[in-house]
Amino acid sequence: MSESAFSRQPSIRLLPDPLVSQIAAGEVVERPASVLKELLENALDAGATSIHAQIEEGGVRLIRVTDNGCGIVRDELALALTRHATSKIASLGDLERVATLGFRGEALASAASVARLTLTSRAALDGGHAWRLRAESGASPEPAALEKGTIVEIRDLYYNTPARRKFLKSGATEFAHCAEAFRRIALAHPGVAFALSNNGRENTRLPATDFSGRAGAVLGEEFLASARAVDTGSSAETAAPLRVFGYCAPSAHARARGDLQYCYVNGRFVRDRLLGHALREAYRDMLHGGRYPAYCLFLEIDPAAVDVNVHPSKTEVRFREARAVHQFVFHAVQRALSASRNALETRPSPGNIPPSIPAWSHPVAHQKRLDLNSQRATRAYYDFARTAYSQSAAQSGAPGAASEEGAENGETAPPLGYALAQLHGVYILAQNARGLVIVDMHAAHERIVYEKLKSAIDARQANRQTLLIPAVFSVTPTEAAIVEEHAETLCAFGFDVGLAGASRIIVRAVPEILRTADPEELVRDVLDELNEHGVSGAVTARRNAFLSRMACHGAVRAHRQLTLPEMNALLRQMETTERADQCNHGRPTWTELPIGEFDKLFLRGR
Repeated sequence: MSESAFSRQPSIRLLPDPLVSQIAAGEVVERPASVLKELLENALDAGATSIHAQIEEGGVRLIRVTDNGCGIVRDELALALTRHATSKIASLGDLERVATLGFRGEALASAASVARLTLTSRAALDGGHAWRLRAESGASPEPAALEKGTIVEIRDLYYNTPARRKFLKSGATEFAHCAEAFRRIALAHPGVAFALSNNGRENTRLPATDFSGRAGAVLGEEFLASARAVDTGSSAETAAPLRVFGYCAPSAHARARGDLQYCYVNGRFVRDRLLGHALREAYRDMLHGGRYPAYCLFLEIDPAAVDVNVHPSKTEVRFREARAVHQFVFHAVQRALSASRNALETRPSPGNIPPSIPAWSHPVAHQKRLDLNSQRATRAYYDFARTAYSQSAAQSGAPGAASEEGAENGETAPPLGYALAQLHGVYILAQNARGLVIVDMHAAHERIVYEKLKSAIDARQANRQTLLIPAVFSVTPTEAAIVEEHAETLCAFGFDVGLAGASRIIVRAVPEILRTADPEELVRDVLDELNEHGVSGAVTARRNAFLSRMACHGAVRAHRQLTLPEMNALLRQMETTERADQCNHGRPTWTELPIGEFDKLFLRGR
């Protein structure tokens, strides 16, 4: 670029206030749903116990939110429409410990800059009546009729910025976004009654209830019936600084889209990469194909330990102790998912919070230890897989006669019942107290063998395989710093990695079970995850993929005829095996048909 071109550059100047307001509105008022979200959060911060949202033409024509909160006094109505005017923080210390949903004082001002806004409110201090202020008029507040609380009315969104209005979708699509924003907030506040209307017709009404009641109303009773309750961390009995509670659905109820994933931090809906990674890791060993897990989880944390002021829409947060939070959420959800379905004594029960989950243990008696370093390992493994049934039958003490007696007396049967027969050499049919249990014997045995292999490997810790020729390759300064910072973690994984200069590292050993992997690719994967999340599942994922292939080959094949003791041994092993509800690929291993379903088929009782 020539010198004359530089001389033609415009000078730096202050932007006019109207333009500043519209730029700020572009960050907050992305679409009608973002306006609705801000107004609902303001109502909750005002202590409302009943909130009614009315939408017309997807929110472009009208967004009206009515609440019964504390209201705004007459003299502060105009101030409420001013940028960065808020009652929620007053100092840097307040900002570091934000406990409200809103705090920047931008929502009303931003909406007023791109729409026609009317604010009507009645506070206890105002005495006999409410006051109304029209943002456009510039006039003083006028008397109005309102029993209690506040009404915020947004009309003709983007009337003064038609170019932005063109980017909005159809009214139906925009309302769908509004409805989703409504659900996200209503889900986190079960004690508040919510109502949503669309074009003059009621769309959703949610009375005040407890947590499970609101989860069932918003997410569906089917989700609630299948979900595992999670409640780990601080409570009245403990002083732990973290708590996660809510519901997570098992892999059998995974979805084709990630549309049933709700994650909250201190009551605020977030889409956080760290929490998303922790949840993916918790589900890693259970999902089939490209399916998405379904969950509704709430993280409670000291407000001073999380920064919510990192994104205009406040859907992203930053944790002071990111790794600790990641591991806490990961282990809490993994424990809930690992418990076999039949091991859960109760379904999620009504209450203000989900019931606490005991520390489930899943002992596997007489676990065979495998020496995978030996050349005879594979053969010993297959011998172990072939004899699993007979060994377990002896351990469980469930002979055929006892099985037949249990089958006749269903009330005394264990969770998966007693075997009755084999169907087409593929499925085991068993009777329990509720009805008929159908088990995919190959899928079930595959999971059992897989979990035994993982336990055997974990018991021996991370054995190393020294490389005949160490791998040396170039790295970025960031990767070199990670090698130094996470030296102990890499060693625990089974790596011997060190620096070989300012920009090169040397890999002398890798985990023994992954000795055939490319050392450079493996180490780079681990460093990437350590850099992104402070933890890495890359080694575990590769190890588990290898063990999963072994388990699949070693599991009992379809069409193999099993005796009743062998079938019962498999059922008992399933009851004491983590994640026994799905195979290594995430498919279900068993299902149950209640006796009532058979009564319907044969019209009994009619």
